[in-house]
Amino acid sequence: MPLYEFRCRTCESTFEVRRPMAEASDPATCPEGHEGAVRLLSVFASVGATSGTSSAPAPAPRAGGGCGSGCGCAH
Repeated sequence: MPLYEFRCRTCESTFEVRRPMAEASDPATCPEGHEGAVRLLSVFASVGATSGTSSAPAPAPRAGGGCGSGCGCAH
């Protein structure tokens, strides 16, 4: 079951609720008992390598600017 993050509009507390995806948008009550908490957009980090990713460093920028002076901008 997914874990959703909410913020209470009354007391500004942030809390998590584990519930089915079908109930993701249902109203939540904060631990202090206030109604009307809003769901937050949570960001998570993925640690470790997965197939299809490259561990090679990004190529260094070309001399002359971001375009490599190919456009004639003289940077």
